Amino acid sequence: MAVRTALPTVCVLGGTGFVGRSLAARLVSAGYNVRVPTRHEARHRELLVLPGVELIEADVHDERILNQLFSGVHAAINLVGILNEKGRKGTGFHRAHVALVEKVAAACQQQAVAKLLHMSALKANAERGPSHYLRTKGAAEHFLKEFPGRTFHFTIFQPSVIFGPGDSFVNRFAGLLRLLPLFPLAKPDARFAPVYVEDVAEAFVRALRTEQAIDQTYQLCGPESYSLQEIVELVAQTLAIRRIVVGLPDALSRVQAGLMDYLPGKPFSVDNYRSLTVASTCTEDGLGALGITATSMTGVLPQYLGDQDRRQRLFSRFRQRSGR
Repeated sequence: MAVRTALPTVCVLGGTGFVGRSLAARLVSAGYNVRVPTRHEARHRELLVLPGVELIEADVHDERILNQLFSGVHAAINLVGILNEKGRKGTGFHRAHVALVEKVAAACQQQAVAKLLHMSALKANAERGPSHYLRTKGAAEHFLKEFPGRTFHFTIFQPSVIFGPGDSFVNRFAGLLRLLPLFPLAKPDARFAPVYVEDVAEAFVRALRTEQAIDQTYQLCGPESYSLQEIVELVAQTLAIRRIVVGLPDALSRVQAGLMDYLPGKPFSVDNYRSLTVASTCTEDGLGALGITATSMTGVLPQYLGDQDRRQRLFSRFRQRSGR
């Protein structure tokens, strides 16, 4: 009688987010069970359609709970990150990017987790990063690399801005462009090499399955580099709408950031502005090193922007014809 071998389990912190949902699907396809902690289980039940996904309502900042979550898992993946904090002193960034990583590493050590895959950011630097975001991302990397007596292997990923269906980057610009005929854009010369979410998810899966990725850091970029203004103009072109994009000089960009820092939800902040002062572009081809061909942004945008806009226009025409 054949004995059925249990599938390895991977615990994904941040698994209900934009990248996490794509990664969970790829992990399941690759033969893993996936454990996903969340503060609000009822809000993310769509993940349960994936066979092998287990949603657990939990606070990942609680060290005792982290140890329970990591019990019996082969690998842990940390995707947790914030782009803004409630305050302005960096304490929120430190809690999300540094304190949590310290707890995650300790739990990996205590539970004999074999691998920890960690999402960082391009140009993360604990000492020279211009923003709280980049400094705390850099501090987390430094902690993992210097963790005393470490028994688990790490892999660190440093992506540029990530795009794909459901992203908060392209879709935010798309929403604003639909509303504003004149679009004032802060830091228009900021540079990015946007990377496709499915390529990022595939990089994590491949890193899990190859010894080559042990204790390595991978920069993840798409095949093209754009200025922020070029990205916004590309989004407008994909939406087939004409908009005037006015790039603001640095002085006005800082003023805009300072004002929006106090708006609910912080759509743009001083810390965001400071992050934009360094290019989010790669000096190494991390995707290529993992055998992945980077996906072009121009080939994907029409799939989740152009079609959506076309459906909206068709719906509007239907309403006009029906007199509604």
